[in-house]
Amino acid sequence: MQRRQFSKALMGSMAGVASWVTGGHEAQAQGPGNGFVEGIDYVSLDKRIPTESAKGKIEVVEFFWYSCPHCNVFEPRLESWIKNAPKDVEVKRVPVKFRDDFEPQQKMYYVLEALGKIESHHALVFRAIHTEKLNLTGAEALANWAEKNGIPKAKFMELFNSFAVVTKAKRAAQLQDAFKVQGVPALGINGRFYTDGSLSGSMDKALQVTEFLLSEIRKGR
Repeated sequence: MQRRQFSKALMGSMAGVASWVTGGHEAQAQGPGNGFVEGIDYVSLDKRIPTESAKGKIEVVEFFWYSCPHCNVFEPRLESWIKNAPKDVEVKRVPVKFRDDFEPQQKMYYVLEALGKIESHHALVFRAIHTEKLNLTGAEALANWAEKNGIPKAKFMELFNSFAVVTKAKRAAQLQDAFKVQGVPALGINGRFYTDGSLSGSMDKALQVTEFLLSEIRKGR
C-alpha cells in the first residue's frame, strides 16, 4: 500500500489486496540469471545504512503498519519465510509512521517487544484490526485491547510512554526515511537495498528478490 493510499484505505474495499502480496504486474524487463533488475525489481540505496545485526548476520527489515490490509495478508507469508530463512539472516520488523496517527500502533509494537510478546501477540493485533474489525488507532483502545489479552493496562501504559519505547519509535521513523519507504509492506536488505510489492510486482516476488540479494551479498557484492 502506497503512502498516498492510506487516507482512503480504511474506507475502501479489499479488492486487489491478495494480488499485491501474491500476484500483480510482472517486472518490466529481465536481466541475466533469475531476471531481477536493479531499478525495476529493487533499488540500491545512495547511502549505506548501518545495521544492528550481529557479526556474520545479514539484516532484512520488514516495514509494516498494523492497519495496512496488505501487511495483514503478507504477515503469515513472511512468518513462514522467516522460519525457513538461512541461519545467517536476521529479520527485524519496523513499524512505520507516515502520519502522526500511526504512532500509537508503532509504539504498540515496541511495547510487545519489551514484554517479550511479539511471538504471541503480533499476529493477534492484525487479527483484531482486520478480522474482528476493532478500532485500535489510539492509545486508550490499544491499552484496553492489551488488558483483554493478558497485559495489565497499567503496565502497558507505563511502557507505552517510556523513554525506551518512545526512542525506538523515533528510530523506526528515521530508518523508514533513510530507506525512503514509499509504501508497506516493504523490505530493506542489509542497509543497502530496498524492494516492495510495487517495484517487484508482488510481495512473494519481493521475497524472491530478497533471496537473490542475500546471495549477492554473500558473494561480496
